[in-house]
Amino acid sequence: MTEQDLTDKVVASFDTAKDERFREVMQALVRHAHAFVRETRLTEDEWSAAIAFLTAAGHLTTDTRQEFVLLSDVLGISMLTVAVNEPGLGDATESTVLGPFFVQDSPEIELGGDIAGGASGEPSWVSGTVTDTGGAPVSGARIEVWEADDDGMYDVQYDDGAGALAGRAHLFTDAEGGYRFWGLTPTPYPIPDDGPVGLLLRHAGRSPMRAPHLHFKVTAPGFQPLITHIFVADDPWLDSDSVFGVKESLVRPFDRHQAGTPTPDGRRSAGPWTSARFDIVLRKE
Repeated sequence: MTEQDLTDKVVASFDTAKDERFREVMQALVRHAHAFVRETRLTEDEWSAAIAFLTAAGHLTTDTRQEFVLLSDVLGISMLTVAVNEPGLGDATESTVLGPFFVQDSPEIELGGDIAGGASGEPSWVSGTVTDTGGAPVSGARIEVWEADDDGMYDVQYDDGAGALAGRAHLFTDAEGGYRFWGLTPTPYPIPDDGPVGLLLRHAGRSPMRAPHLHFKVTAPGFQPLITHIFVADDPWLDSDSVFGVKESLVRPFDRHQAGTPTPDGRRSAGPWTSARFDIVLRKE
């Protein structure tokens, strides 16, 4: 009973909190954390190792590298939070994880522009519409897109980039809710595994690989913000994505085209390219 008495005292210490939601969350956290310690009979050395792990994650985190987001992702907590808060109601496009490499104030491109900005990779034409759940077009919706290059790296991961942004941009839908841009054909890549999260994965015998994807963040007045990806159909990593982010409704074919095949915007590509369509449905607030 000594163990349970301690838990009860700590839970009761939050009874005086004026914020009801804060009190609820903290008391639940204490109950579950204490139950974890009792269930596993956690040793003092193991708890010290856990604190060292979290300290290392904090030291590694910067404005462009979020080790705690990676930790949340590989433990499935990020996707569980998405599932709890955005259960994919009706025909609305499903959400998935934000990931650790979103950057505010990306460059703006015109419709049909190119987000690559010098990033390496095979060109890919991506297009679609943004509508509400009733099928009405959403004009002026802001679409943020970002992705890794052909080497599996995001722009902010390069030490010699001098702050240059590549493989990311934002654009706005037209009067019919349409959008279109040139990006890169997504390729599989490992999440950063040179820190404590990578060490955790190696101890677990898990791969750091993510299924190939393209990030979207879509916002429009009067609508709930949408954070999602599209994934490449038939890719072997779809069933073992390291952050559990794949949803069947977000898998899209990236059709292949030979070099010289005319593109939808009249460009004649010197090399092969792909095309994908992704129609987005937003929920009203």
